[in-house]
Amino acid sequence: MGGECFAIPHPLPPWPSSLSLGSVGELGRGRVGRWEERGVCQCRRAFGKERYSSRAFPTFRSGLGRGTMAALLLLPLLLLLPLLLLKLLRWPWLRWLIADLAFTVRARRCKRALQARAAAAAAADPRGPEGGCSLAWRLSQLVRERPGRTFLIHHGRHYSYAQAERESNRVARAFLRLRGWKEDPNLDRGDGMGATEKGARYASGAGDTIRREAEHAPIQDDEAVPEGGNSASLESGSVVALLLPATPEFLWLWFGLAKAGLQAAFVPTALRRGPLLHCLRSCGARALVVAPEFLESLEPDLSDLKDLQLKLWAAGPGPHPEGFSDLLAEVATEGEGPLPGYLSAPRNILDTCLYIFTSGTTGLPKAARISHMKVLQCQGFYQLCDVHQNDVIYLTLPLYHMSGSLLGIVGCLGIGATVVLKTKFSASQFWEDCREHGVTVFQYIGELCRYLVNQPPSEGERNHGVRLAVGSGLRLDIWNRFVQRFGPLRVLETYGLTEGNVATFNYIGYPGAVGRSSWLYKLFSPFSLIRYDVASGEPVRDEQGLCVPVPTGEPEEGLMVAPVNQGAPFLGYAGSPELAQGKLLQDVFRPGDVFFNTGDLLVCDAYGFLRFHDRTGDTFRWKGENVATTEVATVLGALDFLQDVNVYGVTVPGQEGKAGMAALVLCPHHPLDLDRLYAHIAEFLPPYAQPRFLRIQESLDTTETFKQQKVRLAGEGFNPSTVQVPLYILDQTAGAYVPLTSAWYDALLAGQVRI
Repeated sequence: MGGECFAIPHPLPPWPSSLSLGSVGELGRGRVGRWEERGVCQCRRAFGKERYSSRAFPTFRSGLGRGTMAALLLLPLLLLLPLLLLKLLRWPWLRWLIADLAFTVRARRCKRALQARAAAAAAADPRGPEGGCSLAWRLSQLVRERPGRTFLIHHGRHYSYAQAERESNRVARAFLRLRGWKEDPNLDRGDGMGATEKGARYASGAGDTIRREAEHAPIQDDEAVPEGGNSASLESGSVVALLLPATPEFLWLWFGLAKAGLQAAFVPTALRRGPLLHCLRSCGARALVVAPEFLESLEPDLSDLKDLQLKLWAAGPGPHPEGFSDLLAEVATEGEGPLPGYLSAPRNILDTCLYIFTSGTTGLPKAARISHMKVLQCQGFYQLCDVHQNDVIYLTLPLYHMSGSLLGIVGCLGIGATVVLKTKFSASQFWEDCREHGVTVFQYIGELCRYLVNQPPSEGERNHGVRLAVGSGLRLDIWNRFVQRFGPLRVLETYGLTEGNVATFNYIGYPGAVGRSSWLYKLFSPFSLIRYDVASGEPVRDEQGLCVPVPTGEPEEGLMVAPVNQGAPFLGYAGSPELAQGKLLQDVFRPGDVFFNTGDLLVCDAYGFLRFHDRTGDTFRWKGENVATTEVATVLGALDFLQDVNVYGVTVPGQEGKAGMAALVLCPHHPLDLDRLYAHIAEFLPPYAQPRFLRIQESLDTTETFKQQKVRLAGEGFNPSTVQVPLYILDQTAGAYVPLTSAWYDALLAGQVRI
């Protein structure tokens, strides 16, 4: 090769100064061959030296030089591009936008999946189990897809989805027998009609005919009917109240009632006497099922229960009071085969499916109507939280509450996961349970997390597989302590109401927030914040009589409202229509529109994060200013000698508005330090928000879902002759809290004390 000439094809042509992006493609469509023919690199080798021909060198210099220069200019940009992207991702707003987009996509997928399930159920054979209500057909689907998958773990015992199906079928058959229904081979199967034809017939409206035919099918005389407490009969849609703890039997009875076309009413287990009778009357209960351990405490109510003409059952063996029989013994004699879907299929998806009672923080509980649509929507809860079928969910919330039943249990059914059900919460046992059962998701309410962080440190509290805690009501200070102590784990705070038509998800995990107010999220669940007048207890309206929205990004609390429509209805409560008074607002943004009033004040910050501020009934006005009880309680709760705090407003004769009062519970072995307490509130609270009165208690009354009771405390006031606990008053002259004696009280009523 030493003395021969040869040409080296140049990989790129000279880069013309006028080359556009559109002409770049021509480089790969044949133009390179022209440069091969010109021989840009002719040379001779002689004795190891290279000599370029004068003919070829100018071409090489002009081509390679311009191309190299362009490449050198582009190379730094290409190298900096990944760094630029990383820098952008560090900007919070971009991360939040990506999270908003991801949640929106997940929400749309979830909605399509639920719609597909509902459509499949509507087109299914009404004589098959997958043609029934959403609970019935979802359980039937799971049995077909993964019958051996563990659905429930309770007290070390595992129940598969197939077992849940069989147990609930037995319950349904027992109640159907009581209704007088008997399975007819000619009516329910073997009639020669194909599944497709049956489904079409049902979808066209013939399902009602099928249902009526079945309901009037005669029962044989020798068929035993469950006894119950008296002769009251059950019909399709009758209400059966359940007074049961969180056990598998609760679930089997709930699922079975749904399959039998009956409505369950979940009664809070602590209710007795007047509140219990009120709940049973308000939902129109025809029967009551009671756990055996509750029967003794029900003895004073037995005569009233009998006066209500209720069928009375105990969910377990005796001894039983007169009029009760063992329902589970009767259920055990029934068959476990599948039931036809037409027995439970609703005529309208907005029909009432069950009743869940509100917590009753401001009065007697109200029976919120839960529709079949809401049960279907709750199947998507855990999917929206990015929980999967291989997760194990720890649930220790009461099942008579929406968080436990609809979000916990129905949400688990929605993804086909496993739930560890605890009848009673144990803070000392919690992490050991999580390790034993391989728990990956914990469903909380805020007080449970507070109990956990108040536990003494233990060796295994970080040795667990919990990756996600999802729930509501977690205070910011507890949030930070919980994550720092037990992490790494993610917290997903949510917001919603049992009877409400709006929900929010803090899927970003921003501490202290309950959700997002981005326009993307409002495509999924629309809502607005409107200005609210605490003094009048009404929304602020403009000259046209329309509500005034809170400006975006303004640090101003606003009343959360959500539009009411067919896709987001408000069904109200059982009983008098007056119970729903105030829950619907009209003429909000335009004449004639209707919005649901959540009764909650929220704040949207400049970044689009929503924070819970207070309940409208809990916020009070003093010295011309609004006082949020939650903010005052948070400040007081930061003191290490206080275990629990409940803040509320009390009426002071001769004074405008309400003065702040705080009920305090001391930590064990900690004395009350009034000097520190006053110095603390003086530093962190404005004068109008500083509590004027204190009362020291051994414990605080709460609802069964750990919501604080304020109404009774506010009604008791601060009279030392009637309130039999230590009371203190803020002496503004001395700058200290002093004991509230009868002399102080009389001087206050006489207007001799400035508060």
